[in-house]
Amino acid sequence: MTLNELRFIVAVAQERNFRRAAEKSFISQPALSLAVQKLEEELGILIFERSKTDVGITPVGLAVVEQAQRVLEEAEQIRHLAAQGRDQLSAPLRVGVIHSIGPYLLPELIPELKKVAPNMPLEVEENITANLETLLRNGKLDVVVVALPFGDSGIVTQALYDEPFEVVVNSEHRWANRRSIKPVELAGEKVLLLDSGHCYSNQVAEACPDSRKSADIQHGTSLETIRNMVASGLGITVLPASANSSRYRSKLLSVLPFTKPAPARRIALAWRKTFTRTQAAEALAQAITQTKLNGIQVL
Repeated sequence: MTLNELRFIVAVAQERNFRRAAEKSFISQPALSLAVQKLEEELGILIFERSKTDVGITPVGLAVVEQAQRVLEEAEQIRHLAAQGRDQLSAPLRVGVIHSIGPYLLPELIPELKKVAPNMPLEVEENITANLETLLRNGKLDVVVVALPFGDSGIVTQALYDEPFEVVVNSEHRWANRRSIKPVELAGEKVLLLDSGHCYSNQVAEACPDSRKSADIQHGTSLETIRNMVASGLGITVLPASANSSRYRSKLLSVLPFTKPAPARRIALAWRKTFTRTQAAEALAQAITQTKLNGIQVL
């Protein structure tokens, strides 16, 4: 049994396809298939159920794959332990961020990170929360920036800031000159939100229950798409305060705060308990809290 064989079965389990797993592992499909078969023969079990159209995992195979993932993480930890004498802030950090944060945080974050950890570049994956959690658990990401609640006992979270929500309307909307909006007033309005797969829609629904009572809810693929639909007069929306900084303001739009206490979300940094580059995570957290994001309250 070798670490490469363990990597191969983890890749097959993730891809559910030998060809894609081979491509991901940078070896030929026959070589990967032979290695997996060799491991199965050594263990005396069938890890995968093969058919012409699908690759399934046997119950015992699932347990083996989960253990293999843990073994690979521990092996990676050995490498990190051996390199503790070197600077944890000199290697790339793989960061996941949800769609409703990435476009607004990253332009402010990178200059601050250059001050804190100038030799640590970021590899950024922007995705929905569910996918980021999977990538984090599988070791494909080092840390993620998400809204709480998130994770379980195997995940460490560090709260970073609270971010209020704000109402955005067309400049010709009857609310355009209002000083504030009560959440209950969203009921009956045409509210534009992200597609249901995005956690931000759930965050708005939880923080603003009256948005669920909207007479008409329409979904968009990005906050910027939604902002432009609002500018065109299609409806109103609720955006995080960081999305309403001066660089995103338009004469066609009015940004209105909610009455206090305003609905809000709490943003955190999360990583696996087994992640060894804690200095890198702490440096990223420090840089994030030093950003000048519009409207946030640093914790």
